Amino acid sequence: MKLMRWAIALTAIGLTPVTVGAQTPTAAAPQAAATPTAAAPAPAEIAAPGAAPVSAPAPAPAIQFAAPTPGIGIPDGRKGIQDQVTEIGRDAAAFHNGPLLWMCALISVFVLALLGFTMVKYRRGAHPVPSRTTHNTFIEVIWTVVPVLILVAIAIPSIRLISKQYSPPPADVTVKVIGNQWYWTYQYPDHGGFEIISNMLREPGEVPAGQRTRTDADGPKLLAADERLVIPVGKVVKFIITSADVIHAFSVPAFWTKMDASPGRLNETWVKVDRPGVYFGQCSELCGARHGYMPIAVEVVPEATFNAWVASKGGTPKGAAPSTEATPSTAGAGAAPVATAGSPEADRAAVAQPALNQAVETQ
Repeated sequence: MKLMRWAIALTAIGLTPVTVGAQTPTAAAPQAAATPTAAAPAPAEIAAPGAAPVSAPAPAPAIQFAAPTPGIGIPDGRKGIQDQVTEIGRDAAAFHNGPLLWMCALISVFVLALLGFTMVKYRRGAHPVPSRTTHNTFIEVIWTVVPVLILVAIAIPSIRLISKQYSPPPADVTVKVIGNQWYWTYQYPDHGGFEIISNMLREPGEVPAGQRTRTDADGPKLLAADERLVIPVGKVVKFIITSADVIHAFSVPAFWTKMDASPGRLNETWVKVDRPGVYFGQCSELCGARHGYMPIAVEVVPEATFNAWVASKGGTPKGAAPSTEATPSTAGAGAAPVATAGSPEADRAAVAQPALNQAVETQ
């Protein structure tokens, strides 16, 4: 029995070098496979014969902000309503400056004349004995019918205007407006979901040297913003308005737009601006200590410029062709055959794949 145990031990010792020698190539195999991967050629070198080298697309150019036009979309000291650049704004301004203003003026003049007539006609010196009349059917009919007619004259165009304002056509662009203490966030869900944050530009001397400050090209004091809300001209733009903290109000006077931004609630309004330019507004709801320092700057541009701006912000313009790079399902009839495990095609794919992935990440 002892001889048997010694024989087994000697046999095991003799087989040990064989086992180690058999494991050495197995451990070195992955390292050998990794060497060609690290030395893989660049994407341009592994492209098919005659194909153009793979290169990253050039970044889309950013647009330059336009300077505001004096008297258009900007306060200039005039009394009354700003010049309107939307159809609803023009209809509302015409109704306000026309029938409504004339009715208010006529009612005021009539009431003032009636008071003056009463004070003179029925003063104590002219009528020492006061009248005892308690009822007059004609007068009661007049002061009942006339106010009703006035209200109807105001209600018909007002209801027509409100109906038009709250019956928007299909939107071409959707912008989600979020009020914050104390700045605005604009999101474009239809264009890739990118967002921009808009803060008021400070005056020179109010910020450390090197930071951007307001210039006359940015807009007037307290209204200029570092990022403008950009929309296309002649397109229906739907605003979805909400708040991240307290109640704000999104207001642009030249668009005839004012809508509260309430936390936990989505309010909607829309505009269709028919004139390119820069238009300014402000938060119109008392929202805290810096309520007066969250301006709204809107730039209305042609559609091509809008698409270029969207691309420069990392978004996707509507109608842009989807990318077909590295999509196996779009391979043509002349594509290479599918590689099977252990075939030369599979070995080449294993070497080239990391280089292609690196090219995609670079792009």
